[in-house]
Amino acid sequence: MTELLVDPKAPLPRPEWVDRINQEGRMWKAAGMLSDMVPLDKDGLIAAARQETGLVDLGDPDWEEPLDVLLRALEEEAELNLMGRLATRSEIILLLRNRLKITDLVRRHPEIREQPIVAPIIITGLPRTGTSIMQELLSLDPRLRTPLFWETYFMGEAAESGSDDPFHRELGDEIAQQWTRITPQIATMHETAGHIPAEDATVWNYSFVSDAIMSFYQIPSYHAWVNQADPMLIYKYHRLALQVLQWKQPGRRWFGKTLYHLGCLPKLFEAYPDARVIHTHRDPLRSMASITNLLRTFYWQRSDRDFDSPGFEEIMVGEATAKRLEQAMAWRESGAVPDGHFVDSRYQDLMEDPATAMRKVYAGIGMSYGDEEARRITDYLAFKPKHKHGAHNYRTMSREQVARNRPYFARYQARFDVPDEV
Repeated sequence: MTELLVDPKAPLPRPEWVDRINQEGRMWKAAGMLSDMVPLDKDGLIAAARQETGLVDLGDPDWEEPLDVLLRALEEEAELNLMGRLATRSEIILLLRNRLKITDLVRRHPEIREQPIVAPIIITGLPRTGTSIMQELLSLDPRLRTPLFWETYFMGEAAESGSDDPFHRELGDEIAQQWTRITPQIATMHETAGHIPAEDATVWNYSFVSDAIMSFYQIPSYHAWVNQADPMLIYKYHRLALQVLQWKQPGRRWFGKTLYHLGCLPKLFEAYPDARVIHTHRDPLRSMASITNLLRTFYWQRSDRDFDSPGFEEIMVGEATAKRLEQAMAWRESGAVPDGHFVDSRYQDLMEDPATAMRKVYAGIGMSYGDEEARRITDYLAFKPKHKHGAHNYRTMSREQVARNRPYFARYQARFDVPDEV
């Protein structure tokens, strides 16, 4: 049974202009016109992307089935309001543009596929365990590189320009900022801007197999399809994205982060045998409460549907979340993945003494760490105070929920010395 950690009957306030747009949409929906006003049909979306780019070839056909599943789920399950349909149509066309641009670029420059991706650094862990700040701190190092949000939406343009593209950087920032214009509460939970590091799941969105896509919608059938998909399909498009972006900007080591990697570690190492993994650790009960509220807020951005999220049980129910963590431990303990390629980072250590915590991380990923690296981290955090956009207030578990769920994590918390936070 799903533990509801937010109140689904208490809608978040919306800006007045968003309410007015959605009210118009309710009228069109009542008249049976909404889907005609903002269509989400596959042929129409593809035609729009082709018209915008002047390109036709979308590459290997393995993107078509997941897009079909996604579009069907959006119509049958997501209950999109007008703002949701507008945002969704625009983003899908952007992703199709990416496919067209990348396919054309690689056709003209086949040497891109020969670009080596050497020892990528992968940050993974449950949501809200410090993965984002870890990614930000690593991005301070000039020897390292991670895809930026704007690059994931305009990958072809970023590749052609060597990422020196002020117009598309600014446009990417506008897209990111639109999230908080529609739902201002997001600013207190998750920093959004075109220039900040992107989730790996956003990097491979153009494959249409992505947990980043389903983070915005309650679409359990799509979620189920993604969960059973071969991870090697995702890593195929992850590698190609990095090769495209590296083509005119070689010389730096890639890193990235997303929860998805945690559930398919053997496939990750099949794709990148020399990868190094930073596994972040925090009280899972705190993580579950925080991510539930974040997802509820993202959903509310595009739908008026009550929050129930049956498709997200594995990050909202203690037993399912524990199984994910237990599986990751089992892979490491059995040798199914190389345990020596992991470095473990506790959230508490990163918060209490970031410079020292990062010294351990650097040792684990095989990079030197001296006074300059420590200074960069200290200086950066001095200008990034916690809650600078407001505090993220969310409902935590009741005592009964804690008592029921805590035992699931006993071995995990003992193995990595993770303290209770709730």
